Amino acid sequence: MSSGVVAGQARRTFLPAYPLDLPAVLGPLRHGGGDPTFLADDTGVLWLAANTPAGTGSLAVRRDGREVVAQAWGAGAQWLLDGLPALLGDLDDDSTFEAHHSLIADARRLRPGLRLGTSGRVWDALLPAVLEQKVTSREAHRSWRELCRRFGAEAPGPVPAGLRVAPTPKAVLSIPDWEWHRAGVDGARRRTLCNAASVAHRLERAAEVGGEEGRRLLRLVPGIGVWTAAEIAQRAWGDPDAVSVGDFHIPDLVGWALVGHPLDDDGMLEVLAPYAPHRQRAVRYLEASGFRKPRFGPRYAGRDYRAM
Repeated sequence: MSSGVVAGQARRTFLPAYPLDLPAVLGPLRHGGGDPTFLADDTGVLWLAANTPAGTGSLAVRRDGREVVAQAWGAGAQWLLDGLPALLGDLDDDSTFEAHHSLIADARRLRPGLRLGTSGRVWDALLPAVLEQKVTSREAHRSWRELCRRFGAEAPGPVPAGLRVAPTPKAVLSIPDWEWHRAGVDGARRRTLCNAASVAHRLERAAEVGGEEGRRLLRLVPGIGVWTAAEIAQRAWGDPDAVSVGDFHIPDLVGWALVGHPLDDDGMLEVLAPYAPHRQRAVRYLEASGFRKPRFGPRYAGRDYRAM
């Protein structure tokens, strides 16, 4: 691997020592097809904008044969490039993973490049995770887009039009009531985000601690429960065991895929118990397998808080 700075642009190449499915590894960082912080251009380059300890940064990632070539701009450019291997799953260790179901074994065999990446950025994972609490994905993604566009910053560098950095904790604390309403964010999620923003500098330590202890630290924030902490952990430190307990879809997916009937959270955890400490990895393989649970009724109609 190599790195350097050319004309204000930082650059690095990385040669992974493992199969790498670039879109699959970075995919969890994308929140909906219109996510302003994550864009894919028509040449296959993936663009990410981020808040980092050094400031805002933009990252462009592409494949060049077996190598990954990354370019970055902004105050956070070097920080992003230093973290590139971890972001692409270099810290992920699946050596003790054992598939106990044929569907998972087949998915692992067919998707060897599926790894768990580590962004190292708690706040950028926390904000969309809280927005996704107890609402449909469509509602949450709409709120995420509006907050990023109205209260985020322009991504630094020669980046695609519309690439934005998520709002900082300071920006979130400055958002007035009527703007939260306009973005479709109810009072409970707003309070949680403000609670987290007020201690955001301390929450970044969760990524350093990792594991259950990191998730416990996140849950000290009023409004952040097991589901939200798991969603953050999966992205910020690639937690292989952080199952999204309380998710609307995952228990049914696990149930139908592995035992042929729907499950509640307790049943899901019982079925996934043999996979510890890789329960979330097992779920990722199920999601990547293409398995779809039966559909029995109409889709849930989302609420529009802006009309309330």
